Amino acid sequence: MKQITKIAVTLAIMAGLTMNLMAQNQRGQGQRQPGNRNRGGRAVVENIMTRTSIRSYTSQAIPADTIEILLKAGMAAPTAVNAQPWHFIAINSKEKLAELAGTNPNAGMLRQAPLAIAVCGNMNKAMQGKAREYWVQDCSAATENILLAAHAMGLGAVWTGVYPTDERVAAVSKVLKLPENIIPLCVIVIGHPAERPQPKDKWKPENVSYNEYGK
Repeated sequence: MKQITKIAVTLAIMAGLTMNLMAQNQRGQGQRQPGNRNRGGRAVVENIMTRTSIRSYTSQAIPADTIEILLKAGMAAPTAVNAQPWHFIAINSKEKLAELAGTNPNAGMLRQAPLAIAVCGNMNKAMQGKAREYWVQDCSAATENILLAAHAMGLGAVWTGVYPTDERVAAVSKVLKLPENIIPLCVIVIGHPAERPQPKDKWKPENVSYNEYGK
């Protein structure tokens, strides 16, 4: 239960739904004390700060209910004008995973992984004109939600890029039999970690300005 709560709060931050979820929790559990909210907030930030890419996995399978939670996490992401221009393909076939490994020189870990999720843009749901490219931002937000949810549940995952490299897009589309309106943004490789790398400290004050560039 604590694990699911942690996931829910994480998704709330990513999807801009924090206030609604807090209201639901208060109705179901009663008014929380300020200290509890502070501890929950720290847990969310810790989950974000300790997430790191995992590229080695055990042979343990991932059950269907866990896969569904990951997919729900993706669909909870913010999306321009609520277009939701995405389509997710969960891959747990060892044959398909091995085929996908051949589409990207940086995705060899797919051969040992029990699961991958291809995050794709659906151009039939995307906005029109130049705004169509917002699908990339929407699907990227969905990808980060899945990565954070996986970490919160004790899983390891890594984002392997597909779009906009034409050769990778074509290869992944062929393996997954994607129609022309579905464009793969990335393939998230997921499994139970067989390694525990330390997360990188990426905080660099020189990358921050206040009010205008350089200040």
